[in-house]
Amino acid sequence: MNTDTTLDQTQATVRDRPRSGTQFTIAHSGYSAVIASIGASVRTLQYDGRDLIVPFEADSLRPNYRGATLAPWPNRIVDGRYTHDGVAYRLPLNEPDRGHALHGLVCWLDFPAVRQTDRAVTLGAMIEPQDGYPFRLALEVTFTISERGLTTTVSATNLGAERAPFGTGPHPYLVAGPGRVDDWTLQLPAGEVMTVTEDRLTPAGIRRVETESNGAYDFRTPRPIAGTAIDHAFTALVRDGSDTATVRLLDPSGSGVAMTWGTDCPWVQIHTADLPDPAQSRRGLAVEPMTCPPDAFNSTIDLISIRPGETSKASWSISAL
Repeated sequence: MNTDTTLDQTQATVRDRPRSGTQFTIAHSGYSAVIASIGASVRTLQYDGRDLIVPFEADSLRPNYRGATLAPWPNRIVDGRYTHDGVAYRLPLNEPDRGHALHGLVCWLDFPAVRQTDRAVTLGAMIEPQDGYPFRLALEVTFTISERGLTTTVSATNLGAERAPFGTGPHPYLVAGPGRVDDWTLQLPAGEVMTVTEDRLTPAGIRRVETESNGAYDFRTPRPIAGTAIDHAFTALVRDGSDTATVRLLDPSGSGVAMTWGTDCPWVQIHTADLPDPAQSRRGLAVEPMTCPPDAFNSTIDLISIRPGETSKASWSISAL
């Protein structure tokens, strides 16, 4: 084999690939999605040509974690420090302004395809042992489109010899229709909110939504978001008869988008995407079902500990209204 030729071919392939990685298109029943391999990210999702999430360009550097898969933890680990099974660990800090380890270790990993059809694609990647997280996990993320919308399932298998702390969730910014977050009506069936410090968003406690900030975060009865700024985790979710929790986001015409998930995610992070750039701020509502709350590696609230050889799974879906 001519190794120089092989190297040239590989480099040419990489040069031609968009910054967000290999693109996978799936479609069915009026829904279409493009999945980008970097971070196993949902780059676009539409129903009958209408955006259901804030998209990003294939050759752009994915902004603000849009559509990314978060693992082996969602949200933050305070100060990047935690203790697991009596051993203290320290992670690199990738949220320097607040001094936390944010959104896990796979956001910039390339996830090659494991299998693919017209309606589904499964991407896979490995979390290798590293400073601050010396555990080996095999991840598979399956995206499936049906008449019910786009369903994502994350599977994590512990290939190591020790229990591995784990949490996961997605990071889509939902779009109800024209306009911005302020124009839309939110229904969030959550009875409790995790309060955070103003400066670092460090968890401070869990309170009832009707009492915290004069009910500012109580959206159990649908109401306009208006100027409310939200960047909080919610729990005590009210579920239907199939143990499903649903967040609904509607524009003034009554159309919109819904996100649903089961009991594998007892938490959801809601963020009104208040950003420094006015052109990008509040363009979509981040709705992030999570298997555990912020800083669960320290609090151990709903933290999953995967035993050697075992697999943990979580799923969620996005659909048009």
